[in-house]
Amino acid sequence: MSLSSDPLVPGQVGPHVAPPVPPPAPPPAPPSDPPMSARNRDKARAMGLTSATGLVVGSIVGTGVFTMPAVLAGAGTMGIVVLGVIAVGAMLLAVLFGQLSKRVPNSDGGLYAYSRHEFGDFAGYLVGWCYWIQAWAGNAAIVSSWVFYVDALFKLNNPSGMENWGIALIGLWVPAAVNLAGVRQMAWFQNVTVVLKFLPLLFVGVVGWFFVRSADFGPFNASGGSLYSGIGIAAGVALFSFIGVEAAAVTAKRVRNPRRNVGRASLIGTAASAVLYVLVTAAVMGLVAQRTLVRTGAPFVNAFDAIFPHSAWAGQFIAAVAVVSGIGALNGWTLIVTETSRAIAQDDLFPRPFAWTDRSGTAWFGIVVGTVLPSLLMLGRYNASSGLTVFTYLVDLTVVTVAIPYFMSAIAQLTYLVSRRRRVQGWALARDLMVAGISVLFSMWVTFASGYQVVYQALVVILAGLILYAFLNARRQRLGKAGEPVDIPPDDPSKPDELPTAA
Repeated sequence: MSLSSDPLVPGQVGPHVAPPVPPPAPPPAPPSDPPMSARNRDKARAMGLTSATGLVVGSIVGTGVFTMPAVLAGAGTMGIVVLGVIAVGAMLLAVLFGQLSKRVPNSDGGLYAYSRHEFGDFAGYLVGWCYWIQAWAGNAAIVSSWVFYVDALFKLNNPSGMENWGIALIGLWVPAAVNLAGVRQMAWFQNVTVVLKFLPLLFVGVVGWFFVRSADFGPFNASGGSLYSGIGIAAGVALFSFIGVEAAAVTAKRVRNPRRNVGRASLIGTAASAVLYVLVTAAVMGLVAQRTLVRTGAPFVNAFDAIFPHSAWAGQFIAAVAVVSGIGALNGWTLIVTETSRAIAQDDLFPRPFAWTDRSGTAWFGIVVGTVLPSLLMLGRYNASSGLTVFTYLVDLTVVTVAIPYFMSAIAQLTYLVSRRRRVQGWALARDLMVAGISVLFSMWVTFASGYQVVYQALVVILAGLILYAFLNARRQRLGKAGEPVDIPPDDPSKPDELPTAA
């Protein structure tokens, strides 16, 4: 059969084959950041298991532990029991985040990504907004505790609010500068500060017990009210001290082999921090009289003075350790604030400048804004109040806003487990259901125990975020990145204006 007798096909005329028609050129891509080289991509994922664990420990063990005994003393020795319960809940959350990071295809952004994957853009934005707020507000809480120890280190007696604000600015902007220098430098700095603060705290938690006096512990309930009110006093600061359990999950883009290392780093770092917390807090409450603890913002200075009486260097030494610890915690949390906003912005659910990066992949705009906001918050708080009042206010605000992302992550995992997307596997399913279920109840209890006033204030912050979402979603609809609802025009004849009347 000749070619001319064959049916014609596209590109063929008679016995001759025409050259193929080239496809139309794709439209030019919008301008974006310069692509990263393979070397810079390796630098971006500069944290292995050790560094990721150090980030978790450094984010959990900040200056909160150095102020926590003073706040818990207001509740009494029941605070130690509450701290232990919170520690168990935090370790279950660490397991939960490890499970979520294994199954969610894009875990960049951690808690935000989990909720968006399971419930859609709106839920993802809500979680991302709450977590971003608590992260930079938490930095304000950390630096407010850090200021106490700077005052103790340099023996500043009764400094003014503006003097303390100036000190706070140093604590906020030095970690910002380290993060702007790059993730590799941040990881190295984080590991060094973790070691410098972990060993002295371990010293107090072990050696300090040889100097404990039972009379210093005080009553079981020192709140002056009901048992519930005492638990409320202790629960807020205890949970605040464990915020950071999700640090490796939030910064998964910066972790090598995140499916394997995120869960391990979260659990190892949280367990180590939990043991240290309980040992150290109980020791300090037995080293310093309860009536003294409730009136100090730097309880570890008093504890070291009890271990080394008549030694002027002891209090100065632990104050210096607390200062280093605070800088390390702020260093890690500056990265977390930045990575949270960057991940949401890259999905076009946050203002675009938060996704701007330099050639090394550092989201510099997010670092700057995430440091300016707590700086302004500290200015307002130091003009309105002072002492532990500043610290406890910021702690309460942070705890409620982080409990919502914890809750949403837990129900995201719960939804997956009870759906038909997972084959029933007996004991493994029961174990995972227990972890998710307890995490749901734990998050609800923390919110409930925080008190109505703080929940009210957090609700106002959340509602403000929904206003921003309205404009962001409208922009996404204009760009075709979000589905538009179908509206019926007012003059649509298919929808009568009034119902027919009976004859």
